[in-house]
Amino acid sequence: MSTPRPRSTQALSALLLFAAVFFAAVNLRSGISSLGAVLGDALEAFGAGGSLAGVITAIPGLFFSLLGLLAVPLATRLGLSRTLFIGMALSLLGLAARPWVGDVWAFIVLTVSVTVGIALANVLLPAWIKNHGGRHIVALMTVYGSVLGISGAAGPLTALLSDDFRWALFLWAIPAALQVVVWFFVVLRVGRDVPTSTSPRAAGEQGGVVKQVSLWRSPTAVFLMLFFGLQSMHAYIQMGWLPKIYVDHGVPASTASLALALVGSFNIVGGLIMPVIIDRLRSIVWLPVLFSALMGAGYVGLWLAPAASPMLWASLLGVGGFCFPTAIALIPARSRVPLVTARLSGFVQPVGYVIAAVGPLVVGVVRESTGDWSLILPVLAAICVLMGAVGFRAARNVYIDDELAAQA
Repeated sequence: MSTPRPRSTQALSALLLFAAVFFAAVNLRSGISSLGAVLGDALEAFGAGGSLAGVITAIPGLFFSLLGLLAVPLATRLGLSRTLFIGMALSLLGLAARPWVGDVWAFIVLTVSVTVGIALANVLLPAWIKNHGGRHIVALMTVYGSVLGISGAAGPLTALLSDDFRWALFLWAIPAALQVVVWFFVVLRVGRDVPTSTSPRAAGEQGGVVKQVSLWRSPTAVFLMLFFGLQSMHAYIQMGWLPKIYVDHGVPASTASLALALVGSFNIVGGLIMPVIIDRLRSIVWLPVLFSALMGAGYVGLWLAPAASPMLWASLLGVGGFCFPTAIALIPARSRVPLVTARLSGFVQPVGYVIAAVGPLVVGVVRESTGDWSLILPVLAAICVLMGAVGFRAARNVYIDDELAAQA
């Protein structure tokens, strides 16, 4: 039986395309970053030990990895839009119910529910944009990256709007509900939109090759996976632990929350400029090196003088966080056809998020055993050197489709 072809991308108006990407991106970080700012209050309310903080902060990376492995097979069976919609509904359920439970393990299960929807969107949204974006692909990736940055930056700010951590978390159920409504209409319009293996630029024999050759045989895919994993590890360590680092060094909690929001706000700038830069420049290999060096400098500042200039260190970490929109933009930019984009996203993110999951968990264990940050921060700065090296190789101007075809 032949695979049903997706309906014409013209079924989606430009308005619905941009609305779908906008609301998906709004919800891609807020459900996680909002928790970091109130994690201490939540654990205290449940009477839970500090060791559970490491478990909770490791959930995003762990389930992003697990769901990343399942995302492409699910999308191939159900369609990109239907799979995304199901995940978004699960996120809404978790965001709406999580704040009101009375048991820490129920809280953790609902945090997993939130994460499942975000994980599916992390993997499949770039492929969805590649499949439906047409001439709007670069603009949609710009919306995706910049609004995702807004999501990460705004998440912690709800802690400043309410003294009750429950309301600070529940507020994010509102954009999640709007997301579900918008994507309901997307599903009605496009039906079962499986990712395709052909395009005007890459058809015929090469389209078949991309289904057969392992992405482990593409050097660019492997280095992009490592780059994505290392930058994600830093991102989730910062989302989960940066306020705690500041507070442990005597910085007021309000300043710590603002610092985390500042880090996230730089992702807005990165999301706005990186897709365009990657699309237009012939060589961007020096950018991951620069961003990694700035992030490393931010960790050194936190290590040597954390309370002296907290916003400066947050700014350096934030500019260093341009590694994230760079890695995300490279997924469609280094692939020709939607199927390779989906496979690449499903390869880069699951393995990458294993690295991301380990980071916050190890930080929690080391912090609890040593009682301070004197070992953790210089090690994080050293890891930035490695991140710059693999990012240099991942950013080479080659198409992964071509590497796969050469290995066939």
